[in-house]
Amino acid sequence: MSAHSKDDQSVNVDSDHRLPSKTTSTTTTRPELWAFYVYYVGNSGLAGFNFGPSQYQNLLYLAGYDPTVEPAFSAPCSGDSCVLPYLGKVRDINSIVLLTNGISFAIQAVVLLMIGAWADYGTWRPNITIFFTVLAIAVSFAWLGVDHPSQWQAATALYVLGRKWKGALTFWTAAFPGLARDLPEVKQSAEEVSEGHKTESHADFESLQRNRISNLAFTVCSVGEIFVLAIMVGILKGLKSDESTENNTKSFSVLIAFAGGIWALCAIPWFVLEKRRPGLDIPPGTNLLLIGFKQTWVALQECLKLKQTFLYLIFYFLMGDVLNTTVTVIGTLQNSVVSYSTLQLTLLLIVGIATQALGIYSFWLVQKRFSLSTKTMLSFNVFWILILTIWGLIGVHTDKFGFKHVWEIWLYQVFYGLMVCPWYAYSQTMISEVSPLPQMFLFFALFSVVGKTSAFIGPFISSAIISASDNNDNMPFAFLFALGTLSTGFLYLIDVPKSRVECEMFVRAEEEKAAFRKEEGLAGTHTI
Repeated sequence: MSAHSKDDQSVNVDSDHRLPSKTTSTTTTRPELWAFYVYYVGNSGLAGFNFGPSQYQNLLYLAGYDPTVEPAFSAPCSGDSCVLPYLGKVRDINSIVLLTNGISFAIQAVVLLMIGAWADYGTWRPNITIFFTVLAIAVSFAWLGVDHPSQWQAATALYVLGRKWKGALTFWTAAFPGLARDLPEVKQSAEEVSEGHKTESHADFESLQRNRISNLAFTVCSVGEIFVLAIMVGILKGLKSDESTENNTKSFSVLIAFAGGIWALCAIPWFVLEKRRPGLDIPPGTNLLLIGFKQTWVALQECLKLKQTFLYLIFYFLMGDVLNTTVTVIGTLQNSVVSYSTLQLTLLLIVGIATQALGIYSFWLVQKRFSLSTKTMLSFNVFWILILTIWGLIGVHTDKFGFKHVWEIWLYQVFYGLMVCPWYAYSQTMISEVSPLPQMFLFFALFSVVGKTSAFIGPFISSAIISASDNNDNMPFAFLFALGTLSTGFLYLIDVPKSRVECEMFVRAEEEKAAFRKEEGLAGTHTI
């Protein structure tokens, strides 16, 4: 059996893996779908990705000292000159942020290796999403007790734990292929193909529906964030954040906690309305603490057989590193440029997220209007990510450009929202395009582990580059541009129609030889 290109092949309607069964599959309802969208408003990263890192860097700056003045700690930080002793060495605070970021992602990679495969068994995945969500929300409220420079070590711990919002995001994202498969229109399309009433590609239609869910989720998230940020502006006015450094620092922690509260409200509908779609049977006597590592090892071995999947895995590893590190480096520069002002950063976010909603929805409208493939949209998006690294690279030898002025930061927010943010939708959708459906959660976890691995390598290297270049905070962009250019070549080589054929052949072959057999403790017989 095989998936196909539109030109010369047709769907094999006997496949249980590409065509959902109307009698055995659940049906995605509008309330469930909208609960999925609304959850993303809460898990948008305002606490763990935006204000958490900014507060952390703010506390480092206030606790640090100017290295040009002797003795140490005799003069507060001024301008770009700010260091602190960290992990046995005096480091620039931007380097500290990157290093801590790398440590956080390394921990995430190990955790996902351990529990990532659980989502493939029974109805575990929603429980994993709930666990990470509760943890991240608890960390958000814990920031209320950390708002003084002397607490920067505690802030380091909260920063690392706060990055676990990505864990919740990973397993929430992994639900959307199942939601798309169970949409009434997708099930009807499958039925029409099986009855011979429809000849066009069902796989392409289902792919378009996955893109629709992914892009609309991002759009709803962006619109919701704008309202949340508008409320935050009112909170900052009430706290008089711009009147003193102390008020500004306390305001950061209040905003993080508020974002956590919003997340809790937005998560409840999804936790209640999500249908627990069955996964693989848990093999008797299997050790859940080890099965993740075993599953990931098997997935890596099987990925080598799926050539297109393997190519995308390499691309995802490299380009994910480029974007994650680029955004982190720009974030450290942005915080310095706006002097850690909570009000300024909130207003910047409003602009960035408004353009993000416009960018994501515009990408989707263009894709829908011209029936463009996921790969085409992703390729266009990647070009602008490379432009972003060039922008920062220019600032290596000049102070006139390269994220060094307030006007550049405003322009960056617009550019990032319009042209770069679609990555977060299309890169995830592309995973579903090149992964076999029965092990979809496993492959999402595998890609997430790969993403987390690359995400800690990039910051470590960038931190070392900054230290080796006499604290030139723009120097990492040279490495990021080169790596991004290299990764683009792997995306060009991917053939999605060929990947569908490979995945169908893979599923058939694994059924025949039972690669995920019970005696190895690696799988069962039920498909998701």
